[in-house]
Amino acid sequence: MSGLNIVQVKYLIVQPVLKYVGLGSDAAVNLLTGTTLVESQLTWLKQIHGPALGIAQMEPATHDDCWINFLKYKLDLANKTREACGISGQPDASLMVWNLRYAILMARIKYLRAPDPLPESTDAEALSMYHKKHYNTALGQAVASANISLFQQAIHA
Repeated sequence: MSGLNIVQVKYLIVQPVLKYVGLGSDAAVNLLTGTTLVESQLTWLKQIHGPALGIAQMEPATHDDCWINFLKYKLDLANKTREACGISGQPDASLMVWNLRYAILMARIKYLRAPDPLPESTDAEALSMYHKKHYNTALGQAVASANISLFQQAIHA
């Protein structure tokens, strides 16, 4: 299966857009790059048997919840997100399919809502566990131990 190049995704999409909104730590860049590898294999823009969208495979309900219950109260971040992605108004979840910057920022915003601090940027196991706990959740199909190598790829990209 072919897809996007991980190095290009990390350095041309993830790192610049996170930096633009002030959320570009090394840990965040590696976490988000790894998340795209786990969730979409940098190939799928829509989940085959489900509603998830974009390279980070976020469900529309999660997207909407981020806007209604978080970004509504974080106007600076909401405005920076719109500006970074070239959008205005209340974005629709379908935007995550074709606007890669937007898909990354929405995934980062979901992680911002987690109570735990980000793991060390070079700890693939901790990044994988963090993804499972705070993004994929207990109900998701991801297996943290099986995804450590993907986070290792993200770190070394």
